[in-house]
Formats: sequence, C-alpha cells, structure tokens
Amino acid sequence: MRPLPSRRRRSHGLSLGIFALCLAAARCLQSQGVSLYIPQAAINATVEEDILLSVAYSCHGIPTIEWKYTSNWGVQKIVEWKPGTQANISQSHKDRVCTFDNGSIQLFSVGVRDSGYYVITVTERLGSSQFGTIVLHVSEILYEDLHFVAVFLALLAAVAAVLISLMWVCNKCAYKFQRKRRHKLKESTTEEIELQDVEC
Repeated sequence: MRPLPSRRRRSHGLSLGIFALCLAAARCLQSQGVSLYIPQAAINATVEEDILLSVAYSCHGIPTIEWKYTSNWGVQKIVEWKPGTQANISQSHKDRVCTFDNGSIQLFSVGVRDSGYYVITVTERLGSSQFGTIVLHVSEILYEDLHFVAVFLALLAAVAAVLISLMWVCNKCAYKFQRKRRHKLKESTTEEIELQDVEC
C-alpha cells in the first residue's frame, strides 16, 4: 500500500504553481509594454553639422512617436508620427528634420540655438508609453575663428608690404632730389667762384 501524500508536498506544489502563474503574468505584462533604447544619450556637435538622434524601440502594434525639444527658450514640439505614415513636422523644423521608422530623427544644419534636451515619447496603441532624453550640445567651429585671424594677419602683412614699398619709393625720390639739389648747389658755387676769379 502507498503512503498518502503529506500536506507539506501539496503546499509545495501549490506554491510552485502560484510562482509559475506569477511569472507568466509578469511576462505577459512585460511583453505588452514599450521598451526604448538610446545608444548615445549625449551628443556634441559643431555648427552646420547634420546630427542623427538615434533610438530603437520595441512594442506590440504600431506606436505613436513624438519628439520634443526643451531648452532655455521653452518646450517645443518637433515632430509626431506613426511608422509607415507621413510625419507631422512643426513649422519651426520644416525642411530640417528627417524621420525614420525606428523612431530616430536627423536634424540638418544645426546651430547653437539647437543645443538642449530632445525628449522622445513612444506611446503604444493600448496607452502604455516610454520616454527617453538625448542631450545635444552645439558649439561654434574653432577653425573659423582661426581662419578669420589668419585672413586678418594676411591683410595686415599686405598693408605693411605696401607701406614699406611706398617708403622705399619716397626714400629713392628724396635721395634723387637731394642729389639734384647738391649738383645745382655745386654748379652755383662753381659759377660764383668763376665770377670772382673773372672780377679779380
């Protein structure tokens, strides 16, 4: 005859069943949510550069993707779209933004005023959403300043060369003028001496 199962074995099986059920429920809830991956959370750029704000998301169905720009001047909506449909780009960023189905956007010809925080929000059809932030810092190109300094120095060198040439020409003219004057002075003194000799 077999021994009857003890209560301890029954409660152990029950707790394993509840644990498995909780694990399955957690997986279902996790699979319904949105996950967002941002490979580069901070980007440094220079003026007139094209910048890719790269992200990747995963969710069930087709989500709504929205990008906003936050800076000292306030919050501004850049673009909103669903992958596969036309993007609704704000007037301030018309012809400066390109969207991608993975949620990324590209900004063309950035300026110093484009520095700030770029917030992406991915919203699933059922209402769950996820957001992320990318910090963009745009700085002036240093070699433009150096270029200006180089051009300014070249201009100064050219002006100095012209002035030196003028001084050389003036010096030559003054030398010739003095030579002629000395020659005339010699002739006049020679004439005076000859006149004195004749009078004597």
